[in-house]
Amino acid sequence: MMTSLPQTALDNLLEEAKQAATNSYSPYSGFKVGAALRLADGTVVTGTNVENVSYGLTICAERAALVRAVSEFGPEIRIVAVAVANLNGAASPPCGACRQMLAEFAEPETAVVFPAAVGMKTMPFDQVLPLGFDMKLKKTGKKE
Repeated sequence: MMTSLPQTALDNLLEEAKQAATNSYSPYSGFKVGAALRLADGTVVTGTNVENVSYGLTICAERAALVRAVSEFGPEIRIVAVAVANLNGAASPPCGACRQMLAEFAEPETAVVFPAAVGMKTMPFDQVLPLGFDMKLKKTGKKE
């Protein structure tokens, strides 16, 4: 089951992601990506990809938004929806690193909207990252 947000809320979140993509720093790939996270309290936090000549140091839009959300609102945030957009008309689901980072703050039913090979796709987070690494630190505060 997915977070029950109205389609208009997901559409608005996607528009915020598209707007964030306009701030992309992507001189090497030219691939402009934006992400928008809707937090449990209704706040929307955006981020964009920031490349580096050393590609490994590049940060994706989803992680940029997540780091911003935690920096501004603290580690107790919970994500109820994620939208990813790019200005290149290409498929761009969250990469593996972004999926794993989002897993710390997203519930299994968190809606994830992203450009797929054919149009936009919306999936619950547990289908986007079906076998994420989890040490169960979030609930108990210790490793089980």
